[in-house]
Amino acid sequence: MKVLQFPLARITIGFVLGLLVAYYVQLPVQVVFSILILTFIVFGLLFYFGKNKNSIYFGVATYLLSFIIGISNQIVHTDFFQKSNYIHDSTIFEKPHFINLTIREKLKNSSYSDRYIAVINRVDKKDQTGKILLNIPKDSASHELEIGTSLLIKGILTKNKPPNNPNQFDYSRYLENKQIYAQLYADISEIKTGSKIQKNVWHYSSKLRARILQNLEKNNFNKTELNVALALILGQRQEISADIIRDYQYAGAVHILSVSGLHIGFILLFVTFLLKPIPNTRRGSFIKLIIILLSLSSFAIIAGLAPSVVRSVTMFSFVALGSHLRRSVNIYHTLLVSILLILLVEPSFLFDVGFQLSYVAVFFIIWLQPLLTTLWNPKTKFSKYAWDILTVSFAAQIGTLPLSIYYFHQFPGLFFITNLLIIPMLSIIMALGVVVMILAAFNIIPIFLSQLLEWSIYYLNKTINTIASFEQFIIQDIPLHFYVLISSYLLLFTMIIWFKKPAFNKLVMVLISIIIFQISYFKIYWNTTTEQELIIFNTKRNSLIAERKAGDITVYAKDSILKTAHKSSVLKSYCIGNLSSIKHKEELQNYIYFNGKKIFVLDSSGVSPKNNNPDILLLTQSSKINLDRLLITMKPKIVIADASNFKNIQRNWKASCEKHKIPFHATAEKGFYKLN
Repeated sequence: MKVLQFPLARITIGFVLGLLVAYYVQLPVQVVFSILILTFIVFGLLFYFGKNKNSIYFGVATYLLSFIIGISNQIVHTDFFQKSNYIHDSTIFEKPHFINLTIREKLKNSSYSDRYIAVINRVDKKDQTGKILLNIPKDSASHELEIGTSLLIKGILTKNKPPNNPNQFDYSRYLENKQIYAQLYADISEIKTGSKIQKNVWHYSSKLRARILQNLEKNNFNKTELNVALALILGQRQEISADIIRDYQYAGAVHILSVSGLHIGFILLFVTFLLKPIPNTRRGSFIKLIIILLSLSSFAIIAGLAPSVVRSVTMFSFVALGSHLRRSVNIYHTLLVSILLILLVEPSFLFDVGFQLSYVAVFFIIWLQPLLTTLWNPKTKFSKYAWDILTVSFAAQIGTLPLSIYYFHQFPGLFFITNLLIIPMLSIIMALGVVVMILAAFNIIPIFLSQLLEWSIYYLNKTINTIASFEQFIIQDIPLHFYVLISSYLLLFTMIIWFKKPAFNKLVMVLISIIIFQISYFKIYWNTTTEQELIIFNTKRNSLIAERKAGDITVYAKDSILKTAHKSSVLKSYCIGNLSSIKHKEELQNYIYFNGKKIFVLDSSGVSPKNNNPDILLLTQSSKINLDRLLITMKPKIVIADASNFKNIQRNWKASCEKHKIPFHATAEKGFYKLN
C-alpha cells in the first residue's frame, strides 16, 4: 500500500497510537516526560551525528519519538491532569459552593432544560478551571443566556454517571472526551448574572449567528427550513426537529447536516469563482490566497469550530496553499498534515464520531473511487456526472459502513439514490446559502433571495422525506462488536489492495483476513451463546427484568410494559449488544429462580410469606414495609431497589441495610444489577 510508504504516514500513525495509549492507559506523567526527553536526545544525536538518515536506527528513533509525543500531547491537553481542574476538589461534589463561570457554548435543549457548556473561573474565592454542562429548567429561564456571560451560582456539581442500563450509549464517556467531567443543575433564581461579557471568539461567533438568524426571521423564513439552513451552511443543528433528523438518517443523508469536506469544497469553489477578476500575478495570487484562507477560517469560527469543520477547513487550506505555490498537491500528504495539526492542537477530536467518519470517508474517496470509476466508461456528460456521484457515494459508504454500523446499528439501503438526487441540489443551496448568510450578516438580505433559499430547502426536505418513507430499505438493529469492526476493516483493506493490483501474496492476505474475520465473529457468537445472565434494569417508575440464556431473552414486567417491550430502547440496546432477541414475555410474579438462586420480588402490597429466605430481595413500587423486621426474618444476601421506588424511601432502606450489614443496590444510584 503506497500511502504507508510515506514517512509522514508512519509518523502520523505513531502519533495517533500514542494518543490512544495515553487515552486508555493511565501512565505516570513524570515517567512519560522523562522518556520524552530521553527519546528526543537520542533522536537529536542520531540526526546531527548520524551519517545515514535512512538507517533503521534513525527511522526507529523517529517513529518512537512521534509515539511518545502522541502520549505526552494527550496528557498535556487533558484537563484531568491539570492541578487547577475542579475534578481534584472532592468537596465540590459534596456541599454547595459559590461557582463563578462563563458561558462558552449553547447546546440543543433537552425536554426539560436549556443546556450550555460553561467554563469555571473560581470556586468560592479559589481560582479553578474546567468545563461543565450547565442545565437550567425551561420554565424558570426568562431568556437565552448570551455566550460570554459571567454567572455566579451557588450549587453542587454532579459527576457524570455511567449508563444506567447495559449496552446503552455512554454519555458520560462522550462528555469526558470533550473535557466535561460534571454537570450543574441550577434554577434561574439561584443565578446572579455578571455585568461584564467576556468578548472572545466564541462571543463574536455567537453574536454573528444570532444576527443572521434574526434577519432571516424578519424575512418570514419558515422555521423548519431555517433550522435546516443553519445546519447545512453554519453547522448549527441545535434546533432541528427529531423527525427531520430521522428522515435524513433513514435516507442516508444525515452527513450533510454536519458541515464537512463537501460543504467546504463548495465554499472554496464559490470564493475562487468570485476572485476570478483578480489577475494571476504573483501579487494577485498571494491576495487570492489570503482572502481564501481568511474566508475559510472565518467560516470555521462562525460554524463553532466543530471537529468536521476544522478538519475540512485545514485540509482545503493546504489545497489552496499548494495551488498558490503552483505545486501538485498530494492529497494523502494534505490529509496527513491536517490530521497531525488538528490532533496536536485538539487531540480529543480523535474520539469524535464525526471526525472519524469524515476522515475515513475522505480517505476511501481518494483511495477507492478511482478503482470504481474504471468499472464503466460513460459516453455522455450527464452519465459521466451521475457515475462520478455514484462512485464517490459508494466509495465513502463502503469505507464508513463498518464504523457507521458500529455506532448507529443501521444501514440506509437507498443512500446511492439519495446522493444522486441531493448533491446537485446541495451545490445550488450552498452557493445560494452562503450569499444569503453574508447578506444577512450585513442586514441587507433581499426577500426574493431568502425565499429562493427557503423553497430550495423545502424541496430538499421533501425529497429526503420521500426516500426515507421506504422503510423496507432501512436495515436496523445491526449488531457489530469492536473485534468484528477491526477485522472487517482488515478484510476491506486487503480486498481493495488485491483488486487494485492482483497478486498471489495479496490473495493470501485476503484469505487470512477472512479467517480472522470469521474467528472474531464466532468468538463473539460463542461467548454470547454460552452466557446466562439476569438483568434488573433501571427504568423510571417501572420494574423491568430480563433473563438471557444464550440468544433467547425472557422479559418480566407488568402487562402494560410487556405490550410495548419490542419498542423499548432499553431492551433494544440490550438485544443488539448481546446478539439476542426477545422470545418470551411473562407477567412479573413474586418469585424468580435463576441459576439456583431465589429472588423474591416485594411489590406495593407489601405481603411476604413466612419462612421465606431468598438469596436476593427485590423491592419495587415503594412497598410500605418495616424493612428492619423483614431483614431479620428473611436474611437475604443482598437487597435491590429498582427505579419504581421513591428516592426518600430508598434512603431509609439503605440505612436499614447498613445497620444490618447487608449490601444494598439502588439502580437509580448505581445503575442496573446483573446476576450471572
